[in-house]
Amino acid sequence: MAPPTLKKRREFLWVRDGRRWSVPAFVLEARPRQNVADAGGEARFGYTVSKKVGGAVVRNRVRRRFRALTASLGSDQTQPGFDYVLIARTPAIDRPFSELKTDLDVALARVHQGAGQKRRARKNA
Repeated sequence: MAPPTLKKRREFLWVRDGRRWSVPAFVLEARPRQNVADAGGEARFGYTVSKKVGGAVVRNRVRRRFRALTASLGSDQTQPGFDYVLIARTPAIDRPFSELKTDLDVALARVHQGAGQKRRARKNA
């Protein structure tokens, strides 16, 4: 079953000021809900696919792929009371679904990482 979705522009703008992580096929933005009554609810997702990605047929295909991607998530991968927005990039059109899934897993882990935790391991030169 597909998770609930964001519908209104102000909800998308609210999430924009949260944490974000970029992967080749999309950018994931995440932010906890501001309304305390809604905060305990299920995670919600929004999808943004601009005309840069392609025509209407291509944009709709990418949106359907994103919906299938978020429907396949386990309940332990998202946090209740969070809103997420996936912003499509051109590689999302033909990127294999398994790679999209891996990208989403990595992006979700990164946006939920604590502020004090290291994001990357440093290489010794």
